[in-house]
Amino acid sequence: MSVGGVPVREHLRRLVDHQRFQRVVLGVIIANAVVLGAETSVVDGPVDEVLQVVDDVMLWFFVAEISLRLIAHGPRFFRDPWSVFDLVVVGIALIPATGPLAVLRALRVLRVLRLTDSVPSMKRVVNGLIAAVPGMGSVGALLLLVMYVSVVIATSLYRTVSPEHFGDLGTTAFTLFQVMTGEAWPDIADDVMVHEPMAWIFFVVFILVVSFAVLNLFIAVVVSGMESIDDLAEHEEKNDAEVMTELRAIRAQLAAVQAELAAARDTPRDRATPVS
Repeated sequence: MSVGGVPVREHLRRLVDHQRFQRVVLGVIIANAVVLGAETSVVDGPVDEVLQVVDDVMLWFFVAEISLRLIAHGPRFFRDPWSVFDLVVVGIALIPATGPLAVLRALRVLRVLRLTDSVPSMKRVVNGLIAAVPGMGSVGALLLLVMYVSVVIATSLYRTVSPEHFGDLGTTAFTLFQVMTGEAWPDIADDVMVHEPMAWIFFVVFILVVSFAVLNLFIAVVVSGMESIDDLAEHEEKNDAEVMTELRAIRAQLAAVQAELAAARDTPRDRATPVS
């Protein structure tokens, strides 16, 4: 089927890919996130009923939007991770759910994460985090190694004097996690130091190594990833500028060649003399 010689799918593709359509969808996503947040504050009453109606209207808007995108892009729809994400989120919201499963409808608030792909500054931050994932994995492995060694040492040293904090590996791991975050660690240290006055050495060294050294490595890796993304963006912009300069030069040369060809065609005509 075609309209004006153009297939209907092509018309739909132009519609769903148009910038105005994308802005409308993004606006509805933001509005839906606001409505879902308002529904958590308003439990009963006419306002809650109005919010439910608005929520349902937005849900069916999303269904229509995704249906149009499916028709327009066909199998290529599933090649875009964001499209698959939208399909899963909206599909889950359509599942009839009551009681505890009603929370599935609230999962549509996840669509607001599309802002990270639509806003350039957010997209740059997300790309920086993704670029930092390999380095963060290495730092995370180092943190786990340091934590395991510390857990074994602390359990061996303070199991008998403070069993409520260091009675076994699991309890010690949770206690040291509290210490790592700086939550109530002086109280934990005081309980141990009543029986082991030199225990402060362990806690100070642990905090210096884990909280100030290893955890700061995460920040360094993320900053490095952000810098690499910025450098890549600057490099791409520079390449684009160079390409545009070359294209302008080629256009100028083509214009000059066209002018010369036009002059060559006009020259014999101007000099031509009638044959008697």
